[in-house]
Amino acid sequence: MAIQPDTREVFIQGITHEGRTFRPSDWAERLAGVMSQFRPGGTRPGSHLSYSPWCIPTTLNGVKCVVVHRDLQAHEPMAWDFVLNFAKDNNLQIAEACLLPDAPTPKG
Repeated sequence: MAIQPDTREVFIQGITHEGRTFRPSDWAERLAGVMSQFRPGGTRPGSHLSYSPWCIPTTLNGVKCVVVHRDLQAHEPMAWDFVLNFAKDNNLQIAEACLLPDAPTPKG
């Protein structure tokens, strides 16, 4: 799958193209953990204890996903290729999108 050049975020979804749930159940956290060293400003002491802002595990509509930001490609093209090839090799669905922040909760 060719990612459009203006896409800011790619969602790797834990669903195969055949509709099966990808296993193991913690795959998103594992992938994001491997990518934790790739971050703005580079690796720092203790940075392995948090996810990179460029590769974040989440759950959307009950489906495990990893949100991969395009800045990862600019910082480390091989890391970008690694996550996209992970999705391709495991036949995972990919969506191009932009994760929007939650709407503020109305007061009153």
